[in-house]
Amino acid sequence: MILDKLDQQALWLTLELALFTTAILLIIGTPLAWKLARGRSRWWAIVDALVSLPLVLPPTVLGFYLLVAFSPRNELGSWWQTLTGQSFAFSFTGILIASVLYSLPFVVQPLQSAFKQMGNQYIKAAASLGVSPWRALLNVVIPMNKRIILMAASLGFAHTIGEFGVVLMVGGSIPGETRVMSIALFEHVEAGEMLQAHLLAAILLIFALILLVSINVFQRKPSPGDQHA
Repeated sequence: MILDKLDQQALWLTLELALFTTAILLIIGTPLAWKLARGRSRWWAIVDALVSLPLVLPPTVLGFYLLVAFSPRNELGSWWQTLTGQSFAFSFTGILIASVLYSLPFVVQPLQSAFKQMGNQYIKAAASLGVSPWRALLNVVIPMNKRIILMAASLGFAHTIGEFGVVLMVGGSIPGETRVMSIALFEHVEAGEMLQAHLLAAILLIFALILLVSINVFQRKPSPGDQHA
């Protein structure tokens, strides 16, 4: 049995969403993890708690507050609609933003832990040579933690693949726009189409298993940063 056209669209849309989400998470998550690992003030403790909030917050709650924040009746939502020409809800951009926020701790926390284990000796050595902390991050810290960064990216990618509640809350189920694999699976089960549901579930299961095995392999191989902690 092969995927029908709508489920193929859901598969490619899911991969597209996961790729874009992971790329954005690495761009914003790496410097954020760096600051969280080095920040000592109470304000960074608050930021750390906000970043970790999706780990315990129901995804529908996050989706609900995003819809409220980006409602056209609010200033942010009105600005968003003027800027993009579309509403936040029921759009690919909407579920992308929701996915980035919901998967943020799965990328930030492994990086934050790795950066803490490194200590400050490399930054101090770089500073003695006139290198700024941000250049040290790009030229020293990131190369030393490539394996951890790849593991964090895999976690973010895998988590995005399996997202359901926040995506459904923000994007609904529009084929080719917001209907991802998890939503397609739910709809097949709801309609009693168990063969299609089994096929989608098997694809998601095999994909998740491959990613988890890969992550476990990375975890068993210490990064240079771990070796010199």
